[in-house]
Amino acid sequence: MELHATRTRVGRVIHTAQALIDAVAEVPSIPRRGGNVMATDFTRYAAGAVNILLAAHRQGAECVHAGAIGTGPNGDLIRRTLSEAGISLAGEPVLGLDSGICFVMVEPGAERTFVTTLGAERQLSIDILQASNPRAGDVVCVSGYSLAVESTRTPLLTWLSLLPDGVGVVLDPGAAFAELPDDVHETMLALTTVWTGNLEETEALTGVVGMEQAAAAAADRLPTGSVIIVRDGARGCAVHAEDETVLVPGFPQTAVDTNGAGDCHTGAFIAARQHGDSWPQACLRANAAAAIKVTRRGPDTAPTQSEVDAFLAGHGA
Repeated sequence: MELHATRTRVGRVIHTAQALIDAVAEVPSIPRRGGNVMATDFTRYAAGAVNILLAAHRQGAECVHAGAIGTGPNGDLIRRTLSEAGISLAGEPVLGLDSGICFVMVEPGAERTFVTTLGAERQLSIDILQASNPRAGDVVCVSGYSLAVESTRTPLLTWLSLLPDGVGVVLDPGAAFAELPDDVHETMLALTTVWTGNLEETEALTGVVGMEQAAAAAADRLPTGSVIIVRDGARGCAVHAEDETVLVPGFPQTAVDTNGAGDCHTGAFIAARQHGDSWPQACLRANAAAAIKVTRRGPDTAPTQSEVDAFLAGHGA
């Protein structure tokens, strides 16, 4: 599946990954081991897969979350955030167990540090996934973190192998992917239509250094016709499609919070591609969306379609 739809039949964006809570503390620095530091701000956000879904939705895509969500204050916040945005939920809530929390510390230079708990989001089932009712033209998003735990990996890989023809699969590997067993790598890569990882993740996959070089090398690990996108922050991204690698420039900004920037990029390029943009055009829009996002605090602050349009016009793009 080419991850491209005509403007009269735009497929949906279905995300299978964990929706959880980001408990974000802004700190002057990470404390030493056994030490303490006073946070200057603290906010709870619905995050994880929610970040990508919000980013894609704000760029005009119809979105569905097909992951497990718990019952409790964390699950309530996730459901409320998705519902208020007009994003559909597949499957029933996980009874008797709340969704997990990712504790995030953000330093003044926009670097962030994470500690994540496991909750209802790990109680995934084929029934929950299938409730999204994927059909030709849809795009299914997968996180490498879903493959790191047996309770999500087994139902997810089974379900992906049964997807109808014409459904694209976008893999965002995350740091977890490199630590997975070789057989999991091969199984997931064989099901993947689009790889979208940062430079470090793609270099780990290929053993090849450099954004463009790693993008081209990754094509040898994926099925024929797959697309590889490699992000490198302010430098932009490289996209390898149809046997050609193109460097798409970024838009350097003074960042205040990079948490969710990669998610914003992924959601934006999928939405643009679903609406008929070429791969380089979709990646340029994604670079712009991520550039705007890093100037805003919070993982859920992806820009709207009109904000990206204005940004690109202001940069002569």
